[in-house]
Order: sequence, then structure tokens, then C-alpha cells
Amino acid sequence: MVGGGFMGQVHGRSALVSGATVVGAVGSSPAKADAAAEATGAERGFATLDDLLAADIDVVHICTPNNTHRDVALKALEAGKHVVCEKPLATSVQDAAGLQAAAVEAGLVGAVPFVYRYHPMVRELRTRIAAGDAGVITSLHGSYLQDWLAGADDQNWRVDDTTGGPSRTFADIGSHWCDLTEFVTGDRIAAISAQLRTVRAQRGGVDVRTEDLATAQFRTEAGVVGTIVVSQVAAGRKNRLYLEVSGTESSFGFDQEDPDRLWVGRRTASQLLTRDPETLSPPAARVNRLPAGHAQGYQDAFDSFVADSYAAVLGDRPDGLPDFAAGARSARVVDAVLRSAASDSAWITVDNS
Repeated sequence: MVGGGFMGQVHGRSALVSGATVVGAVGSSPAKADAAAEATGAERGFATLDDLLAADIDVVHICTPNNTHRDVALKALEAGKHVVCEKPLATSVQDAAGLQAAAVEAGLVGAVPFVYRYHPMVRELRTRIAAGDAGVITSLHGSYLQDWLAGADDQNWRVDDTTGGPSRTFADIGSHWCDLTEFVTGDRIAAISAQLRTVRAQRGGVDVRTEDLATAQFRTEAGVVGTIVVSQVAAGRKNRLYLEVSGTESSFGFDQEDPDRLWVGRRTASQLLTRDPETLSPPAARVNRLPAGHAQGYQDAFDSFVADSYAAVLGDRPDGLPDFAAGARSARVVDAVLRSAASDSAWITVDNS
């Protein structure tokens, strides 16, 4: 484990649940090595990344600030280690594409935790759309709203563009929404028109150069139109990712804060489907971890993602595992959003190569 903060703790728990041994951890300084080990469930702390990479390990989890991802991931790949890297994979399209190419060239697994793919009701939604239950998809819309930076004094390393990268809110949470939307529909965003807003121009006496919120309209390769609103300053919203797929036969709504249910809307009547392993489709049942009526949430989804990452390391090809290609794809979407906003919301074609 590289990094012992909140995400390092999440990764560490999932590794242990998946049956792995967390051999060691590296903190932000040699003095924090033992604290990082304790936080992540590692057997010991290592003073440096080089020391960790020299140990007998198979996989490196990168849970550090965004501007470090590229260099840490490259060193791990060069050392012959598989990599699970927090998103964004890198802070530029070029660096993200370079990491994707490096992993492919080395023949190593590279995974990025777009973990909302691992809610069973998301897999149920994906299965039903693939089966044609929506009919003709007419529009895609939704939001990802948080309030953890709503206050004037709220601060975090992600606010600093030198550490977090040129985009904050869209790269951090808008990327999840876009990945989830493309994953469940099988249709990619082709062009996008976006605008950004920084509500808190200063935080802690320092000028803020990253966005607090973003809105965008887009069209997909299949011609479906859509809209998205993302915000980290929406008071009262803690982690509300909502996606609605509207179709001529059925519409579907998924709310990450209520992940055990999937809304199905029809002209004659609507219903709520509840996560139940007895009635789920096989793809959804595969990532189901608990009996019906026992709440299954974010950490469970993360556990399933890490389990699939390790299965890939062992030679399996799990359906829906977000790899470095997904991370590079996300970087291209974020880049298109930034270029559109900088050009007065001009329509920007997303590189779908």
C-alpha cells in the first residue's frame, strides 16, 4: 500500500477481505511508515517506495495525491508489479495514455477503482439495457453532488491544482458518473459542452484555481443526448450519484445513496426492484455479497473490485473490471470538459480512439 489516508484504509480493508496479505505500506514520509502500515492493515511500514518495491509483493495499491500517480505507477510497473491506482490515473491525457501503454507492454494488470460498477443493481441495470428492456434510449441525465467543500474554510489537497491536477470536481466525481454511464449503456460520450464554476475563490487565504462545480451537455456515439451536474458545494448532499436512463419502453434510475434499489419506469406503471440474490440476473448475482434485506454499499463494491483485480492478476478476465484503459478514457473526457469550459462552452469532440 502506497499511502495511508482514507483511500489507503479502504484499499487495505478490501485487500484483507479478498484474502491477500498486505506485506507493507509507505507513508508520505519515512516517519509515517508505521502509521501507514497500521492504517492499511499492513505487516510493516517501509521507509521508501524503493524499499517496498524490493519486497516480495505481487500488487501495489497507489492511494496518494493525484500528481504522484504517474511516477509511482511507472516505478511499480518497471519493478514487475501489478498496479491498482486511484483515480484519476494521471493528471493529463498524455500521462494516462503512457501508463496504459506501459502496463500493456509489461503484460501486467493495471486497475482503476471505478467501483460504482460493482453495485449489483448497476449490473442489473446494465444487463437489462443490453437485453433491450429500455427500447430506444432517448436521453441520459443525472448528477453527482457532495457538500464536503461547501464551507468557506473547507480545505483539502485536492483543491490545489499542483497536487490534484487542473480539474478537481469533474476529475474526482464527474469521472465516476461518466464511467458509470458508459459502462451501463455500452455507449460512449462523443462530444461535450461544459461550463465550470469556482464558488470559493479563496480557501485558507490561497487562490483557488480548480472548479467547485461543473455542468455539461453531451451526445453519445449513438446520438443519445444527455446532461450532468457535478458539485462539491451542494449543501446537504453527501455522496449522491444519480443516473437516469430514459427509454421508449422503460426508464431506469440508480441512486448511489440507495444502492440496493433500482427504479424502473414504464408508461403504465413504475416499480422499485430490490437487490435479492434469488431474482438478480447472473451478472448482478456475481457481485452480490449479502442476503436480501442486508444493506450492501460502497465498501462491498470496493471489495468486489479488488477481488476482481486480484483474479485478473491470477489470470482470470473478470467482466467489467475497470483497467488502465478506463483510466485513460476518463482522462480524455476530463480533458474535453476543461477545453470546452475554456472555450466558452464550445462543443469539443472526445477522443474515442
